Amino acid sequence: MRLATILVLAVASSGFALEPKDVIVIANKNVPASRDVAEHYLAKRKVPKENLVLLDLPAGEDISRADYDSKLAAPLREAIKDRNPKALLAVYGVPLRVGGQILTDDEKKRLAEHDKTLDAARRKVTELEKAKADEKELAEARGQVQRLQQFRRLYAHEESHACVDSELMLLLWRPYPLDRWVMNPLNFRASEKYRAAQPTLMTARLDGPTPEIAKRLVDDAIAVEAKGLRGSVVVDARGIPWNPKNAADANGTGYGGYDESFREMAKLFGPTDLPVKLDDADKVLAPGSHKDVALYSGWYSHANFVDCCEYVPGAIAWHLASSEAVTLRNKDSKVWCPNLLKKGVAATIGPVAEPYTVGFPKPAEFFGFLATGEYTLVESYSRSALFCSWMAVLVGDPLYNPFAKNPKLKLSAIEPSPKGAKVAFP
Repeated sequence: MRLATILVLAVASSGFALEPKDVIVIANKNVPASRDVAEHYLAKRKVPKENLVLLDLPAGEDISRADYDSKLAAPLREAIKDRNPKALLAVYGVPLRVGGQILTDDEKKRLAEHDKTLDAARRKVTELEKAKADEKELAEARGQVQRLQQFRRLYAHEESHACVDSELMLLLWRPYPLDRWVMNPLNFRASEKYRAAQPTLMTARLDGPTPEIAKRLVDDAIAVEAKGLRGSVVVDARGIPWNPKNAADANGTGYGGYDESFREMAKLFGPTDLPVKLDDADKVLAPGSHKDVALYSGWYSHANFVDCCEYVPGAIAWHLASSEAVTLRNKDSKVWCPNLLKKGVAATIGPVAEPYTVGFPKPAEFFGFLATGEYTLVESYSRSALFCSWMAVLVGDPLYNPFAKNPKLKLSAIEPSPKGAKVAFP
């Protein structure tokens, strides 16, 4: 392993060692089952009772930006101002998704003027196309439309909505831009200077189609920790090649880069005593393909859960696709996260809205850190997630460490994935 990579990992490991006292539990006082799930967690993990924060929140899975600021972020910030928590745990009943930034009157006027310019640019393209204009002139006109469209997304705050949990990672930050994402200071590739600039919190949630499922997540985690997680590792890649010399995906965050990380995950676990089953064909695994699965990751069946695996208690499974956590509580939904929870997994990851591929951790990094036994579930996620204030949610007990008693990998085996990718990080 290169010395530079070792130093990055060593720096990124400082300041962790998560303990029950470090976890603040957030519940919704307007949902009786929310407090029940929260108190179940406090008792099971021996989290101090004073670490429970009850908030006056909407009962659904969505919260407006105004309510997030006034009813969730502000009172939570006040409740923990004299503490030094490392992680926040939202439970069943706490909203999942925060709405976008509302335009001010001045912003509405600016957007209206911008739309006039955009409409004019589009008309110009249409006229040039009809006139069969010079290709260079037409390309310049089309490029202008694309640039104006990009600016419009910013002016309209089109991507300022987010997962509540991902937004809460920046709870203690000074004001930050809400349009799109913020690079995650807890990622293992972040510089020490960036990591130390502002305090960033790890986040997870106990949630699911029923309060009973939410409580089971911690029960299964504790039971498995006593003996260690056993079972097979199933990786469903797609056979998409990755070329690090291709400028379009040199950073490894496109389809090829992520597919390579799935294959690297399979290689990483190959020498362990966990049986590895890699499918590198484009087609998604068929129903009932594998039994006794401990770890699963694959793609791409969008908003269409495929019952491809039977999972052992304590299993961790997630499917990379665009809508797999738009709901966690709808029992009839076809998205992956609630269905995986119904199937018995102890932890999953998914997006509450379009995340792009980069909204997911790299499979080789997330599962790799977890398998070292040195990091809990939320630490492994926080080390591998690229963004805060974005779309992904981690569902599971943040303290869950399935390999603490029987590590499968050494930390020195975990490298930035895919190998050779050039990711610019603060």
